[in-house]
Amino acid sequence: MAFSLPSPLTGAAVTGLTSPTFTVAADIAPTPLGKQYVVTALGGTQTDVSVHSLSSPFFVSFTRPSTFKPLSLVNPSTGRLISVPRNTWKMVVGKGATPLAGQAAVPILFRGDFIVPSGVDTADPNELKAFMSFIGGLLWNQANGISASLIDGVIG
Repeated sequence: MAFSLPSPLTGAAVTGLTSPTFTVAADIAPTPLGKQYVVTALGGTQTDVSVHSLSSPFFVSFTRPSTFKPLSLVNPSTGRLISVPRNTWKMVVGKGATPLAGQAAVPILFRGDFIVPSGVDTADPNELKAFMSFIGGLLWNQANGISASLIDGVIG
């Protein structure tokens, strides 16, 4: 299964938020190689939390590599790979927040790169799955979808 957010997305337990949920809608990603979603509604009790707007964004964007790098040749003398190229996937999450009362919102940003050595997708996919399972919050919810995207190269 490719990266695809459920809607509503159930948020992680956080003190001060009661049963948080986030209704998401597909948006246009900044690149045709990506997917983007914006938060359009909130559920549960989330006092003073805002949904996506132009001046206060609330989004997630996930982008695959433009081209996938295959494994290099094996050195006939040593039997070892000459090099191990890496395929980089990118995720950005932004949420507008007010730095000082009366001021304009400024995005809080998470920028994450998933740098996957070529060949891991077929030689050791369970290590990739365990890596994804370890990450919490939004990534916890999407571990299966992202790991599948990293293995099969499909983002949508």
